[in-house]
Amino acid sequence: MVTIAHWAHAGTVRTGFVHEDHCLALPADTTPQDLFDAGLEATLELAARTVADAPGDAPPLGEVRLLAPLAPRTVRDFVSFEEHVEGVTASIDGAGGVVDEWYEAPTFYFTNPHTVRAAGETIPVPAGCSRMDLETEVAVVLGAVDGLTGTDLEPADAHRMIFGYTVLNDWSARDVQAREMKVRLGPCKGKDFASTLGPWIVTADELEHRHDAEGFLDLAMTAYVNGEPLGTDSLAHMGWPFAELVAYASQDSLVVPGDVLGSGTSGRGCLAELWGRNGELVPPPLREGDRVRLVVEGIGEIENTIGRRRDGVPAARARRRGRSRAGAPPGPALVDR
Repeated sequence: MVTIAHWAHAGTVRTGFVHEDHCLALPADTTPQDLFDAGLEATLELAARTVADAPGDAPPLGEVRLLAPLAPRTVRDFVSFEEHVEGVTASIDGAGGVVDEWYEAPTFYFTNPHTVRAAGETIPVPAGCSRMDLETEVAVVLGAVDGLTGTDLEPADAHRMIFGYTVLNDWSARDVQAREMKVRLGPCKGKDFASTLGPWIVTADELEHRHDAEGFLDLAMTAYVNGEPLGTDSLAHMGWPFAELVAYASQDSLVVPGDVLGSGTSGRGCLAELWGRNGELVPPPLREGDRVRLVVEGIGEIENTIGRRRDGVPAARARRRGRSRAGAPPGPALVDR
């Protein structure tokens, strides 16, 4: 399996490939973005040459530390699993259900590309959060394709821009997020503190044979908390295949190599959905020391430990500064002297 990875070994950080459980380094000045800009076909040719010229002492995976596989240009995260939407809605209003608007078009938000974490890192709990949660997702990374600008893509062309796949944990401070969403904008601080990507990027060719006739990937997705399974779903249960999500993101806009687009949380892939179905905080929110592991068939697994909650000062309340007065006469005209 050809993958792309960062790793720290003997005090260095390198981009490279994983082949037969060994890490094959590219030249020190090569970055993941260089590969995305070159495109999938050129990267696969480079991988073949790298494997052919591999030294006999290439370090095995067990002797290196994998870092996050890329520094994303942007991160869009969709909400594309109907079962997840139904359960999380129940955790908010107790009723559940999926609004008609969800079916009409994909929905996503932008999260922070600067707070991406690697597998193995400790994930701190943000200030004010008492309902820390995980989210089991798969993300695609985009690469260059000759002749495509990344604007107003058709799904077939969007599919060609998919460079590879990685596991995504879109960590969530559910109580902070719930307050923000009441303002009908966001989420913001309930989401932007951390996202885990890893352990590597599986190039798109490795999974091409797994697509069904509509472009869905039937890959099992399972979450574990402290070794106990939380739930399992299939990536094929997305409401839209990734090609359609990428195409939608490009409409009247722009997607570029190095962009990351998340699937959204799988069914039974987070705690909040189970809180909605159970009518109480069971299982309990994540606590300091909890171990969260996400496993996706054909891609890999990531594990992180929950850290302590940051002691933070509450945000300042808004000042009530008055409002404009409808129908009030305009102010005096300005005179150009």
